[in-house]
Amino acid sequence: MYRAALAMAILGTVMYHLAQKLTPRAANPFLSLAVTYLVALGACLVVLATYGRNGVTRPALQQLNWTSIACGLSIFLVEVGVLLAYRANWNLKTLSLVANTSVALLLAPLGVWFFRESLTFRNVIGIALCLCGLLILQR
Repeated sequence: MYRAALAMAILGTVMYHLAQKLTPRAANPFLSLAVTYLVALGACLVVLATYGRNGVTRPALQQLNWTSIACGLSIFLVEVGVLLAYRANWNLKTLSLVANTSVALLLAPLGVWFFRESLTFRNVIGIALCLCGLLILQR
């Protein structure tokens, strides 16, 4: 499951960036996003219907908290930000690399501070390389 989940995330991210880059400039970005979310909602409902006993039940709903709302808002920000970045002529080869590297650099200290994750020497070297990569891309 470990590799399958990673493969799904990679495939989904590649599809996502290609679709965002190919979205017509004349299309209203918020209408496009609404259709995107309707398709995602439909896919979730289909999978949820086949998910078994752990679908939509009162106990299942009670297990949800503010994170579902925060995740929805964050997805909205990512979607609009990426679409507008491509419309502002960011390259397909650069945007994801800059954005995801920046996210990783921001998440590393948050993981240490809030989740007590360890920061190894290998992690520090990786962070330094990420910073160097961002500097090289910006020149």
